[in-house]
Amino acid sequence: MIKVTLPDGSVKEMVKGATPMDVAKSISEGLARNVISASYNGTTIETTTTLTTDGTLVLYTWNDVAGKKAFWHSTSHVMAQALEELFPGIKLTLGPAIDNGFYYDVDFGEQRITDADFKKIEDRVLEISREKHEFKMRPVSKAEALEVYKDNEYKTELISNLEDGTITFYTQGGFTDLCRGPHIPDTGFIKAVKLTAIAGAYWRGDEKNKQLTQTEQDLVAATLEEKKIALIEEIGGLKTQLSSNHKVLSEYEKNFNYE
Repeated sequence: MIKVTLPDGSVKEMVKGATPMDVAKSISEGLARNVISASYNGTTIETTTTLTTDGTLVLYTWNDVAGKKAFWHSTSHVMAQALEELFPGIKLTLGPAIDNGFYYDVDFGEQRITDADFKKIEDRVLEISREKHEFKMRPVSKAEALEVYKDNEYKTELISNLEDGTITFYTQGGFTDLCRGPHIPDTGFIKAVKLTAIAGAYWRGDEKNKQLTQTEQDLVAATLEEKKIALIEEIGGLKTQLSSNHKVLSEYEKNFNYE
C-alpha cells in the first residue's frame, strides 16, 4: 500500500499502482467525472499515471488553471488531427495551450485556409471528440522519432534538441503527435469548439525563420470551453489578443520547446 496525501491534509491508503483517477473515484464518482489532470509530488501527470510511492496528490478540474491547460492542449491535438484530415500534406509544428485557449502553428505549403473553412474544422473536431478516444502516451527513442518525422523539418528540429529517453508520442484514435503531455482522459470531454482567428507567425517566433503564413494565415488559433456559455465569454478577449499583431504569439513560441 502507498499513502496519498490530499491538499486538505487527509491521507488515502491506496494499492501500489493506483492512478489519480482511482483516488478520485475513492472520494466520489462526481469528482471522478470532472477530474481532467493531476500532479503528484509537484509534477504534472496524467489521470492514468500509476502511483508507486507515497506522495502528495492534487486533482485538477476545469476550475483549475492546470486543468484548463491540459484541456486546451489536448484539444489542440484534436484540431491538429482534423486539419491533417481536411488538408492532407500539411506540416504540423507546435500546439501549446496559452492563457485563453491554444493555437497550433501549421505550414500549409501551397494550400490556403480562410475563415470560410472554420465551420468544417469545428465540425470535424466535435466528431472526433464524440468518439471518446483515449489519449495514450508511449516513450520513443530519438532515432524512431526522427524517422517518423523525417519529412517534417519543424518536428525534426524539435526532436534534435531533445535528449534520448525523454521523448514521448501521444495518440488519440488514429492520430499521433510528438508531445510530453499532460492530457485529459479522452476526447469526450470536449463539448464545444470555436475557431476565433487565423494569423501569421514566424517559426519559433524568429523573423529569420520561415513565415508559416505567407500572405494568407496558416496559424490556426482557437479557444475551447467545456460549456458554451463560458466559451462565448472567452472569445472576445482572445480575438483582441490575437488581432493586434504577431507579437503575442511570437513571445509564446520563443519560450516554447515541445508539448
